[in-house]
Amino acid sequence: MKKSLLGAAALLLTVGAAHSADVYQPEPLPFMDAPEITVKEASGWYLRGDVGYSFNKSRGVEYFQGSNGLVSDFATASLKDSFLVGAGVGYQINSYLRTDVTFDYLTSADFEGSTVGECGGGSNPLVACSSSDTSDMRAYSLMANAYVDLGTYGAITPYVGAGIGGTYVKWGKLRNTICNDPYSTTGCYGNEHGGEKSWRFTYALMAGATIDLTCALKADVGYRFRHVTGGDMFGYVDNGGPGYDKGFYSHEARVGARYLLGGCDTPVAYEPPLEPIVYK
Repeated sequence: MKKSLLGAAALLLTVGAAHSADVYQPEPLPFMDAPEITVKEASGWYLRGDVGYSFNKSRGVEYFQGSNGLVSDFATASLKDSFLVGAGVGYQINSYLRTDVTFDYLTSADFEGSTVGECGGGSNPLVACSSSDTSDMRAYSLMANAYVDLGTYGAITPYVGAGIGGTYVKWGKLRNTICNDPYSTTGCYGNEHGGEKSWRFTYALMAGATIDLTCALKADVGYRFRHVTGGDMFGYVDNGGPGYDKGFYSHEARVGARYLLGGCDTPVAYEPPLEPIVYK
């Protein structure tokens, strides 16, 4: 009987030890956080250059006719298209915001217009007659601009922007020709009015996209709407003038490039931490 009790006790101790070995779990090692990854936003100074084509539209011309008390509008006023070239320097503030200062030259844009007035006087009764007028205009713009980049999709980053500044408008001589004066004995005749020049307030709205060529060089394709306010156009000659243009609009298709000074930073490759050694 005594041997039976000892055998049962030994069997219970053996089973208990085996069960304890089955349920024992080693204490887990403390959790190690992955190292924080910091993404450095692109920023820094850049240079830019642009070329484009400008579709110009005159807002009209007015002039003094015969005396300083009679102001008339040109019957027609058309400003032809022209090319443009520009350069600038800017700063990329972060991945979404940048700003720059640009200088643009608008090549010669031909002007064509016409006026309707009266010919005659003295012993001749006044009759209606008209003149055709031609000139040309050049413009230089200095603008401060700001842009919002709308995210990068692959290598393409669309953007919108706006700018304000001034435009120096330089008009050439205005040549007016009258050919339907019934009292003229010389056929067609006319005058030349000296061209005027002045600074004008200007604002612009832009939209476009940049394309990453390298980490520092980007191509820029965009559209710009520009409004140049009015100012002096031509002077007084032979009872005609001076004249004032009412400003003009331009719709510009532009292509260019931006170069980030100092190159660009290469991010450090992420290396996962070593796995802890587990002893079994």
